[in-house]
Amino acid sequence: MTNLADGSKPTFSFEFFPPKDADGETRLWAAIDGLKSIAPDFISVTYGAGGSTRDRTIRITSEITAHTKVPTVAHLTCVGSTRDELVEILGKYREAGISSILALRGDPVGGPRAPWETTPGGFDHADQLVSLASEIGGFTIGVAAFPDGHPASAGDFENDIEVLLEKERRGATFATTQFFFEAQRWIDLVEALRARGSSMPIIPGILPVTNLKQFNRMAELTGTPIPARISEAFAKVESDPDAVRNLGVDIATNLSQQLLEAGAPGIHFYTMNTSTATREIFERIKGSR
Repeated sequence: MTNLADGSKPTFSFEFFPPKDADGETRLWAAIDGLKSIAPDFISVTYGAGGSTRDRTIRITSEITAHTKVPTVAHLTCVGSTRDELVEILGKYREAGISSILALRGDPVGGPRAPWETTPGGFDHADQLVSLASEIGGFTIGVAAFPDGHPASAGDFENDIEVLLEKERRGATFATTQFFFEAQRWIDLVEALRARGSSMPIIPGILPVTNLKQFNRMAELTGTPIPARISEAFAKVESDPDAVRNLGVDIATNLSQQLLEAGAPGIHFYTMNTSTATREIFERIKGSR
């Protein structure tokens, strides 16, 4: 994570989710192998909704760290864990040689739109996780940012800014964003943070759209608005999977280029556990590296 500290060059990173079965694990490792040539600055591994893949996340993240030697950012969420359990998870990450975490509230069992359920003896907000990891020490701590607004903030942009500032005050040193499609949204978020004295790098998250059904489901769950121009462009090619994929790659490439030209500290790709689209986008923008 040194590049984030010195700003010497843009970082390129990938996010994966824990596979559900042996076949999925085979596909995951194939995707990771397919992206090795890019020499990513870090890899992150998610939790499922409701913390459903917590143990698998710990195992997969540890194995990626051991086998690839690429710095790994492990997700840590409040969902379904007591404070003592979170301390134990942080200990497991440390034993595995993982020194960076992404501290998140996490999604309830029913997904991002479901009501939040407090775990007795646990936490309700990501800033509490940041404080815990800072207290334990030895971790670089990242958090999430939302260019289109947090699903729970009801459009209160100023509250979103204050939440990020509080996480930074408690020890967060970088953020990765939810996926979005308008570069100006990231610019507005960063400018608002800088105006309040923040120095935390905000790495934009990019989702290469290769499957419309999957994409629409993710946008619905996360509350990410899809600009009309993008919806209309996909509607014209929705019956042609190859055309959908090519359009998705073009949109992600153009957005990545706009963001890097605007001064983004890097690009974080939501890979959906595949490598070809991400690799193609990287080949187009690698001159920025």
